Amino acid sequence: MLFLNARHRVATIYLFLITTWLLSAVALAADVTDDYFPPPESKGGWRKLDNPDDIRRLTGMDPGKLADLRQWLLRSDNRKFAAVVIRRGYIVLQVERGRSSKTHSGRIASCSKAICATVLAIASEESQKGHTPKKMGFDDPAFNFIPWAKPLSDPRKAKITVKQLFNHTSGIAPESSGAPNRGRWEWFLGHTGDPKTARLAFDPGTDLDYSTHGLHHASLVCEGVTGMTYDRFAIEKLFQPLGIEKWWFQWFDGDEKHGRHPSHGLGLPAREMARIAYCMLRGGRWKDQQVIPKWFIEETAAPTHSIKGRKTFDRDAESWSHGWELPARLTDARGRGIPRDARFKPGSGGQLIAFVSSLDLVVTRQTGSSGNWAFEEYLRLACQAVIQEQ
Repeated sequence: MLFLNARHRVATIYLFLITTWLLSAVALAADVTDDYFPPPESKGGWRKLDNPDDIRRLTGMDPGKLADLRQWLLRSDNRKFAAVVIRRGYIVLQVERGRSSKTHSGRIASCSKAICATVLAIASEESQKGHTPKKMGFDDPAFNFIPWAKPLSDPRKAKITVKQLFNHTSGIAPESSGAPNRGRWEWFLGHTGDPKTARLAFDPGTDLDYSTHGLHHASLVCEGVTGMTYDRFAIEKLFQPLGIEKWWFQWFDGDEKHGRHPSHGLGLPAREMARIAYCMLRGGRWKDQQVIPKWFIEETAAPTHSIKGRKTFDRDAESWSHGWELPARLTDARGRGIPRDARFKPGSGGQLIAFVSSLDLVVTRQTGSSGNWAFEEYLRLACQAVIQEQ
């Protein structure tokens, strides 16, 4: 009898362990495939994995390659930075050196260009629904929505479309002109007599030359369409729905006629930037709300102009889209090993915002600094850390 009781107890314990393991496995499987969206950082923020077994099982990432990527990030430069890699909604790698990925909202340089184009897509969608004072599509003349620019300093500006402000084919004060990216609005709009801003560098749509000034104009388009300053519209229609809590915007002064307005420039922490890329990854949806128009995400997957050849920064023209860039379309070694559907936006100083839909992958880095960096290599190494299914 004692022997049977002992056997019964062992069987009961064994059954309990098996049941617990099965329930745990089911829960883990559900956690991988659930419709996850991170709460704001003040309410817990992104879920994060540190255990190598959990990383491998739940996200399909190679812990060894992630460890190598960590070391690569630390060796890549001497800047203070915060970087995150997210797969299936889990932070699988977070590297910080002198900066917090949660709280440091330093400038993100040209990463703000991709965000500006995204905000303008939301403005366009809202306008088509009759929710704004004016209707705007990306093929509409941009200066129809910039009353402060009248009279136009160059008649060719009337032909510039909204999307040409994003894809760098507008001809407005490109980087090659030497025009500084800071100033006053009357100067940006060509009303001071300086030929660098008064005259276009080329006819709209005939060439491609990187233009920060074009994105400054885009922030004014947003204001002209929505009746709200760019920062206010971005906060209300993009940042708040995504649970972004920390940011700042760049403002420029102007005279009495031109006024003071925010530009597209802004600062965000690395984990907050990741929310925007994650929303793009999820087809523009956040929980039950379509925040970013799906058509915009689809259009960013290809060039949004007809220019060919090597252009600004010795990058292929075909790699430029609506504010975002297509690194796999780079014909030199920089594009090697990056999936075709990857979208990213590098910013001077080693800033990066990126997503790869086919890999359910988000990659960001924030430094608040300036200068060159191996942007594509960071994204490539993150992609290579995904375990390929046999």
